[in-house]
Amino acid sequence: MSQVTEAALLQALQTVVDPLTGRDPVTARQVKHLRVASGGDVSFDVELGYPAASQVPALRRALIDAARQVPGVTNVSVNVTMKIVAHAVQRGVQLLPGVKNIIAVASGKGGVGKSTTAVNLALALAAEGAAVGVLDADIYGPSQPMMLGISGRPESLDGQTMEPMRGHGLQVASIGFLIDPDQPMIWRGPMATQALDQLLRQTRWQDLDYLIVDMPPGTGDIQLSLSQRVPITGAVIVTTPQDIALLDAKKGLAMFEKVGVPILGVVENMAVYCCPNCGHTEHIFGADGGKTMAQQSGLDYLGALPLNMSIRMQADSGTPTVVAEPDGEIAGIYTSVARQIALKIADKAKDFSGKFPTIVVSKST
Repeated sequence: MSQVTEAALLQALQTVVDPLTGRDPVTARQVKHLRVASGGDVSFDVELGYPAASQVPALRRALIDAARQVPGVTNVSVNVTMKIVAHAVQRGVQLLPGVKNIIAVASGKGGVGKSTTAVNLALALAAEGAAVGVLDADIYGPSQPMMLGISGRPESLDGQTMEPMRGHGLQVASIGFLIDPDQPMIWRGPMATQALDQLLRQTRWQDLDYLIVDMPPGTGDIQLSLSQRVPITGAVIVTTPQDIALLDAKKGLAMFEKVGVPILGVVENMAVYCCPNCGHTEHIFGADGGKTMAQQSGLDYLGALPLNMSIRMQADSGTPTVVAEPDGEIAGIYTSVARQIALKIADKAKDFSGKFPTIVVSKST
């Protein structure tokens, strides 16, 4: 029987291409703990840096098939795991306890479907195996409690922090849980900013891989404070193809660029309307405006969502599209966008701030 070597196994595994990244696990340094036992028994782990639960069974089969092609291999044991780590944020901003990566979902103006996009992206990441939270940062118009079908008030176990609320497997914090639904937030900018900061830092987030921040529209006080003081891994810009929406979306882009927050890409909402009766399509808000903006700005175009009544109805009923119709075409678009975001974050530099000691300089007496 042929002697099985580690080199031969690694060469065989290089023929397996991850359909999400286009790379093989050897080149991507995902193969761990490769062991060759007597009798041709082979075992190894493949560690993915992004959530891909739906892809794991097929990937595992492909890895086993590749390893079995090596002469002398009699049995193959493969364990495919996902390990999402913290990645670099703005310089000088510390990570939040219990949160590895923060993704800001923003828009230049209201009414472009930013909150609906944020919640569906969060649900798509969770469906792929990640631990995900949502921070509803729109102090004046919180919508996530309704979209996720959550009611009630958060608990405090220690009198100082709040437990996140739960909905469809997500951890959620929103000012909407703390006020009467009909009560308007008549606060000036500094008050709203302070309330949001407390909501973010006094919620006891529990080992989140991603925290999706549903940003308020615009580029005012709250948005600027969030961008400067919150450790944001990257931002996603949501727009419609309409010229006026694109004009404001560009301002949002510029704001993030000025404070050193990388833009992960652009999502174009309400891109096309398809008549459910006759199938006729119409670009009600214009065609390819978001795609053109992304190209002009040198950004990735993550995808386009249709103008569809089911998206609105499902969000209003507390069961967003990704959980209402997980196998549907629209949920597939949200999942595709979420995967691209996760892959872009996985390719970013890792955060090493937690590995360095805190240095305190004091004046000796």
